[in-house]
Amino acid sequence: MSDSKTKRRDPYKNFRFRVKFSGGDYLLGVSKITGFKRSTEVIKHRSGGDPATSAKLPGRTEYDAITLERGVTADKVFAQWANRVWSFANSGQGLETSLKDFRRDLIVDVFDEGGQKVLSYQVFNCWVSEWQPVSDLDANANAVAVQHIKVENEGWVAEEVSEPQDVFFEDPA
Repeated sequence: MSDSKTKRRDPYKNFRFRVKFSGGDYLLGVSKITGFKRSTEVIKHRSGGDPATSAKLPGRTEYDAITLERGVTADKVFAQWANRVWSFANSGQGLETSLKDFRRDLIVDVFDEGGQKVLSYQVFNCWVSEWQPVSDLDANANAVAVQHIKVENEGWVAEEVSEPQDVFFEDPA
């Protein structure tokens, strides 16, 4: 078999992924993740004797919030995490709850068609800034009830994952 067959040329599909808390089990039913984005401000600088062009320097880096979406189930992990930041029920007056352990690291793993992990992102110091326990309810719809959680974070890194060996079948002819 030639070496050209051992390297993957096709991109990975976007629907084989799982999410978990760092050191924990995978979260049930997460069907969509949006918002993996990092932006760095541009600082323009020009010295007095320089020509009319500016030098560009990197400035502050910001990480967009990440939104997780999943079907509504009896699993309360999203609600419990969201309630670590704020809960009306705890005080009856809408006061904040204890902020102990409200930040958690998340891990997003991406898998290939054979179920082998090919990408992994660790997202640091996440906390819930927006919580929608159930999507719009519509008696005329034919859809799954969905909940959304918007997670602020302080950055993410791609973890090193060794490239899996794709299985190729030789043509017997």
